Amino acid sequence: MALEVAIGSLAISLIVCLALSIGMFKDKKYIVWGIFTMFVFSPLLTWIVSTLYGISVGDGFAAVALMMVMFPSLFLVGIVILLVGIYRFKAKC
Repeated sequence: MALEVAIGSLAISLIVCLALSIGMFKDKKYIVWGIFTMFVFSPLLTWIVSTLYGISVGDGFAAVALMMVMFPSLFLVGIVILLVGIYRFKAKC
């Protein structure tokens, strides 16, 4: 039940982010997608993948270890996307 809720909220938030970024300039799209990646995509996707991996392996420690590796790397990707958008926005001004 919890996995379906997480997948549904991830899908809905992805649709909302796509709707927000339509018609924006590239620099603002990077900012929106960076924030989305850091605060929505990274935690939800990490939790979904780690939970499914932990269930398939049968070990909760493997799931936690995957979370500890996957979340910071996806969060850093979001920070890079956000910073690209901010620096492109400042370069235009």
